[in-house]
Amino acid sequence: MACYEVDAVNPSRIWQTANILSTELPVLATQVVFVVTVYRFLFFVYKPFHQPPLISQISVGFVLSQIIRRISPSAFSYVYPVDGVLNIEVLTHIGVVYYSFLSGLEINLDTILYAKKKAATIAISGIIFPMVMGPALYTLHRKVYGNGDGSELEENKLNAYVLWTLVLTVTGFPVVVHSLSELKLLYTGLGKAALTAAMIGDTYAWILFTLFVPFTVNGTGAIYSVLSTIIFAFICIYVVRPIIVKVIDRNTERDQWDDNQLLSVVMGIFLCAHITDALGTHGVVGAFVYGLILPHGKFADMVMSMTDDFGGTFLAPLFFSGTGMRLMVATIFEHPNWPFTLMVIILLCLLKILSTLFATFFFGMHARDGFALGLILNTKGAIALIMLNMAWDKSILLAPSYAVLASAVILMTIVVPPIINAIYKPRKRFEQNKLKTIQKLRLDAELRIQACVHNTRHATGIIKLIETFNATRLSPIHVFSLYLVELTGRAGALVAAHMEKPNGQFGVQNLTRSQEELESIDNIFKAFGEAYDAIRVQTLNVVSAYETIHEDIYNSAKEKGTSLIILPFHKQISSEGALETTNIAYQDINQNVMKSAPCSVGIFVDRDIGQFDLERKFHICMIFVGGPDDREALAIAWRMAGHPGVRLSVVRMLLFDEAAEVDTSSHNEAQGILLVVMDSEMQNDLDDEYVNSFRLTAVNNNDSITYSEVDVHSGEDIPTALKELENFGCDLYIVGQGNRRSSQAFSSLSEWCDCSELGVIGDMLASDNFGSRSSVLVVQQYGYGGMVLPNQHNHMKTNNDGSESLIVKTE
Repeated sequence: MACYEVDAVNPSRIWQTANILSTELPVLATQVVFVVTVYRFLFFVYKPFHQPPLISQISVGFVLSQIIRRISPSAFSYVYPVDGVLNIEVLTHIGVVYYSFLSGLEINLDTILYAKKKAATIAISGIIFPMVMGPALYTLHRKVYGNGDGSELEENKLNAYVLWTLVLTVTGFPVVVHSLSELKLLYTGLGKAALTAAMIGDTYAWILFTLFVPFTVNGTGAIYSVLSTIIFAFICIYVVRPIIVKVIDRNTERDQWDDNQLLSVVMGIFLCAHITDALGTHGVVGAFVYGLILPHGKFADMVMSMTDDFGGTFLAPLFFSGTGMRLMVATIFEHPNWPFTLMVIILLCLLKILSTLFATFFFGMHARDGFALGLILNTKGAIALIMLNMAWDKSILLAPSYAVLASAVILMTIVVPPIINAIYKPRKRFEQNKLKTIQKLRLDAELRIQACVHNTRHATGIIKLIETFNATRLSPIHVFSLYLVELTGRAGALVAAHMEKPNGQFGVQNLTRSQEELESIDNIFKAFGEAYDAIRVQTLNVVSAYETIHEDIYNSAKEKGTSLIILPFHKQISSEGALETTNIAYQDINQNVMKSAPCSVGIFVDRDIGQFDLERKFHICMIFVGGPDDREALAIAWRMAGHPGVRLSVVRMLLFDEAAEVDTSSHNEAQGILLVVMDSEMQNDLDDEYVNSFRLTAVNNNDSITYSEVDVHSGEDIPTALKELENFGCDLYIVGQGNRRSSQAFSSLSEWCDCSELGVIGDMLASDNFGSRSSVLVVQQYGYGGMVLPNQHNHMKTNNDGSESLIVKTE
């Protein structure tokens, strides 16, 4: 605690101190620049360890107070002079108020009100058990610390009990979202359960904060503060909310927002914060309630996009760095009983884990999943740090108790990502399973397809493609439509907005573009599922950064047990009939998925396939060259041929002379491993065996299936053969990607491919220069290590984890 003099120029004037432009402002600017710069540096340092931004922000204060101050006190005094503390404290208080508003804005109130029994039970058990055991551990801490009688600790034990216990019950929803997103577990069963439970737990934490914290500050007189705050919240939710939602939605529908109108809405944050602060609770409560009552959808998305950088990367680090500055870990080790204090810290970390394990046991969850869920819900966030800082400012917790509790909170948050990553290893858990291919799928097995879409146009085309897969009661189809949404801004807000579908509650009529797309895609796939008895449909969505969204696709396909992932091509047909690039990032996603997908992959080039009617004959041409991709493509075409509205033509290109020569000049080390295991002669034998089986079983028993062969002697013969096929016309080409082909002719042609993920033949058929008006499905079979792409075709950095080649000795 520090006291310092402030020289008054004239007590009767507004400006009481000296010229702020030459005194306070330079100091404040220095502090802001230092904190933000060090925070961004530490954020990138911690990123490989999947640590949330909160840890980087706390580390700034720890570095400043525990390292810089010890090494160079003059440098610390320059950044944080005593007479500059007041200004930064005011700015940090504004930051935490605004951060609380954003926390309320990203909470989906409908998810809380209509939560399922399982998620609500897990969240509540994670609160009750720490509330019961928290006081016992605080008592243990008082006994083991210092002289053993707790004489060096807090005199008012009741207030300390309350704050100590409340901190242990908290779960930080935004931090949970960030951790799960980094670990690519958001859209697994574990991730969905954790998200809902964390959102409920975070909301309950704010309620407990409102009900109990005032008593620690104002004593028994706080009953009036609590009651008045509850009345204020009810007025906001049931009186103010309908009015403000109506006004905001009207302006949003008409797109009438200007800077002045938006400023008046944002100023409501500080008005509500002032009201609850005057009522004796805390300003953050009013800001949180205000964020909670504002409409989600377009308005929330607009506010987030305009102010997230200011609140998240500028104001928030200033506040949370203060927690790090107060974290005096050395006080833990200054007494002889420090091993017992460490034991208390570890026990504090176990409370929510044990309670979650106990709750999940009754729902039949695996012990590993229950432990992981408890670990995730142990993650702390802003509300815990707000309580800690309040306990420090009001001297409710003294330095030793603050250090113990803060250390436990930070430890809980730090250990979650590495432990969860070690348990699940999401990037290296795909094991070879031949049921993940169409070729090896049993005739009476359910075909599971994961259809990835970016918009409704993709959904319409892929549905028509899946319709040709001939779903029957003997072999039904289960479609998982995956709507891919790019993650921008605050992860928690965007994920919360897509956790539940809109249900007509207040403030959801003005949906964001992505929410409108999700609703439209869901309706399209739902209608598709209702039209066929043998087809089940489930619409999901993935909110993730495009650079890593392929890992979410992996995990979803792995969890759903799919045999085929269908991806839309990054170009779509224009009104003139040419393919135009929609988004180059879609190509990057497709290439990343094909590198190490957990099942077979198909890239669909849609040239308005949705306009064709299967009541007339739908003509499919399958071009077979050889290799595992072509065998998988033939398996798909073979299945489609069972549809009564499909006519299939299979054309096999037989390679002779120069075209049949094996290319050994371009093999890299990974391809060399594959050649040792499976040489070209073995591939030819497998091709002959499968094609002969197809001819014997399918061609001889079905008049709508034809088979022919084309001789290819050189690379120049391939475009010529394709041109001749195009003259006959077809609605859909099915080809193998052919990345593992060792033919000299195809190796030479691959250098001219514009889209290497399509392979040589697929790239030709999709090229506007070829002149085809047919759609194309390019297939890659699972089990051969994924495709290897040239470096020049990669548009963004990708992770190489999990892309090792799989060695297959027999098929």
